[in-house]
Amino acid sequence: MKALAALLAAGKLGKFLITGGTMVLSVFAYAFVFGIWYAVGLVALIFAHEMGHYIAAKNRGLNVGAPTFIPFVGAWIQLKDQPMNAETEAFVGIAGPMLGSAAALVCYLLARDTGSQLLLALAYAGFMINLFNLLPISPLDGGRIVSVISPRLWLLGVPLLVGLFFWRPSPLLILIAILAAPQLMSVLRGQDRNHPDYYRTDSRTRISYGLQYLALAGFLSLMAFELHEVLSPA
Repeated sequence: MKALAALLAAGKLGKFLITGGTMVLSVFAYAFVFGIWYAVGLVALIFAHEMGHYIAAKNRGLNVGAPTFIPFVGAWIQLKDQPMNAETEAFVGIAGPMLGSAAALVCYLLARDTGSQLLLALAYAGFMINLFNLLPISPLDGGRIVSVISPRLWLLGVPLLVGLFFWRPSPLLILIAILAAPQLMSVLRGQDRNHPDYYRTDSRTRISYGLQYLALAGFLSLMAFELHEVLSPA
């Protein structure tokens, strides 16, 4: 029993070291560019987003790893158990932007009360990060959410991703395109129809996720636009 307890403790310690260590590494990396306090706040916002996924996955009984951070890319959680259906995938997918947006909103409200430009900048970053993640293309959260409606909605994410690349070229967007390509090809070939049980759900569920997705995307768009106008030099 003692040996088992030691192994469990070591496993938890390992998860803590991976999450904590990669968080610290990300803070140092971001601090070189943005300064230490902005870096701390940015990593905290990303952590809130990932914990949304983590809590939702645990809620659905999925075996999930602790968040791992990658500087200038973001963070991810490892789903050791894959969702059994598109509804579960959407549930886990939307929880990240939900909690991440709530954290950004807290920064915004605190910034209004204190007049802190740092908190205002963090709120803007938080809104933009979560809005970006709502692009309807897999492997982003938006792609996971809209899959419960129809995987064919991923095709709408292609022109958005291309437009975003021409507006703000980034290696991250190229990486997302590479990761998305196989799943987009499967949709174009109609291979998604080979898994009807995975995508089968009722209309009420589809409408519910569709409304949540549109409401969250609309809210984040408005907040990001408002803060962009506030933070932009006159």
